[in-house]
Amino acid sequence: MKRLHIHIGVEDLDAGIRFYTALFGAKPLKIEADYAKWMLDDPRVNFAISTRASKKGVDHLGIQADENDELAEIRARVKAAGMAVFDEGETVCCYAKSDKSWLQDPAGVPWEAYRTMEDARMFASKAAAGENACCAERPAVEEPCCEAKGAGCCQ
Repeated sequence: MKRLHIHIGVEDLDAGIRFYTALFGAKPLKIEADYAKWMLDDPRVNFAISTRASKKGVDHLGIQADENDELAEIRARVKAAGMAVFDEGETVCCYAKSDKSWLQDPAGVPWEAYRTMEDARMFASKAAAGENACCAERPAVEEPCCEAKGAGCCQ
């Protein structure tokens, strides 16, 4: 089963946690010093907030697949539609090891299609922790949006 992913940049993590906990009626599944994540079943969404985003508000959207074949189906569907896709592959970002692909909608909103394999103890891998430009200005889809540009967004 797939789940919608929404990541919002916030200025004050504690205030964001209080607000979204009240809104969803559920506590975050994961809390770090700069990040919180809710895995909700009603509505079925992976909702994350962090102080790492370069802008406040919606940072990126995504579809999280539970299984390899679901991720392969999403990738095949967008490629068959002729959309420009960057297949990032396995990476560490947002305290998780994931397999990711990135694309942009016609308005320039970044979307990721991904599957999370396991939790990680760091926000991003060393390769990803470069210039912290991920969520600053999104590059064209030919380049990776997130981890390869820097640690600053994601799941």
